[in-house]
Amino acid sequence: MAKNALEARYDYMTKTPVNKLITVLAIPTIISMMVTNLYNMADTFFVGRLSTQATAAVGVVLPLMNIIQAVGFFCGHGSGNYVSRKLGAGEIKEAQEMASTGFALAFLMGGVILSFGLIKLTQFSISLGATDEIIKDTQDYMRIILIGTPFMTSQIVINNQLRFQGSAFYAMIGLVSGAILNIFLDPLFIFTFGLGVGGAALATILSQLVSFFILFYGSTKGANIRIHFKNIRLNAHYLLQIINGGSPSLARNALISISSILLNRTAGEIAGHAAIAGMSVVNRVMMFANSALIGFGQGYQPVCSYNYGAKLYGRVKEGYKFCAAYGTLFLICLAIISEFFSAEIIKFFRDDIEVILVGSVALRWQMFTMPLNATIVISNMMLQSIGKGIRATITASARSGIFFIPSILILSKFYGLFGVEIAQPVADVFAFILVIPLTFSVWREMN
Repeated sequence: MAKNALEARYDYMTKTPVNKLITVLAIPTIISMMVTNLYNMADTFFVGRLSTQATAAVGVVLPLMNIIQAVGFFCGHGSGNYVSRKLGAGEIKEAQEMASTGFALAFLMGGVILSFGLIKLTQFSISLGATDEIIKDTQDYMRIILIGTPFMTSQIVINNQLRFQGSAFYAMIGLVSGAILNIFLDPLFIFTFGLGVGGAALATILSQLVSFFILFYGSTKGANIRIHFKNIRLNAHYLLQIINGGSPSLARNALISISSILLNRTAGEIAGHAAIAGMSVVNRVMMFANSALIGFGQGYQPVCSYNYGAKLYGRVKEGYKFCAAYGTLFLICLAIISEFFSAEIIKFFRDDIEVILVGSVALRWQMFTMPLNATIVISNMMLQSIGKGIRATITASARSGIFFIPSILILSKFYGLFGVEIAQPVADVFAFILVIPLTFSVWREMN
């Protein structure tokens, strides 16, 4: 990397008007997140054409996907935050070593998940919530997903490192290419080749491999940090930095996995596989709805960490206010639209009256508290990007763990299926209340 390219990147990240910079960086990340979640939804949509059992099976494997993403984001956010702060401080050697170390750690951890998952496939399927009716479809889907795990975890790392360096366009190209490919491969493998749910998994893995190679190629272009074997440093210093910066992402995604397992098991015990399918569809829809917000926040993250590293705290705060305000407005509009068409949205994925009844109620309630997510998500991203690991981990854990787990256990006991349907919005309210004081404690420190 030429020195003048790094200097130009520094000037761009620290001198461009904050709102303009976030918008420019957010557009490709919003596209990336929405298209990525679109191809996650594609599996649900096309598998939904097969049967309610197949739809439920894909929903049961969703916690595994969250575990894989948890590892990828743990290494990607942990290394990416550090890389961005070091670039902002002008410390290039440390940034180069961290980029390679984060990539290697993710690939190794992905290999561990692959080995453990294949050895314990049946036990793993049951522990995720698979019932006797759907265990075969669950295993057919899970087995193929596991094979691609190391590439899935490491491509998430490259994507996040590119974003934190301000190269959101390269990151977008990698993710979008794989997503578009998956949307075309799903019906081909599921229906034309008659592979069923296994075809959906195969389409996902092939698409992830394409994304991996495109993202790796993108990391060799421009002022981006190159990944080299010689720069890998699996020592205490870099591992502790990854833990500090990546723990919030690990906690958030791990708790999403645990919560999804608990949700599947509770819904299945109360109302069978139709309830699992209905809540699975709702989870996919909510992930897609939140993807635009997360993409917007991801446009803020490199601005936040870069300027924090350069000690330009006013720009950190200005970006936070911009993202929180417009994120809330966007989610209010989306919630209003979804409130009127909840049944039609669920029916689009699975035209089964039992699935629609469960899913539409849950979707309406979740949309009611959805605008609170803007403050929750942007606060978490700010805390994580500036290296406030403990507070970031608490905010990351609040919505899907600290409050969701007791909510679903308590509410399902007293209100049955309705308790399952309203557990997430109840957790959102408490998470919002917790996030506010944690966020403003950091604002006072920056003063």
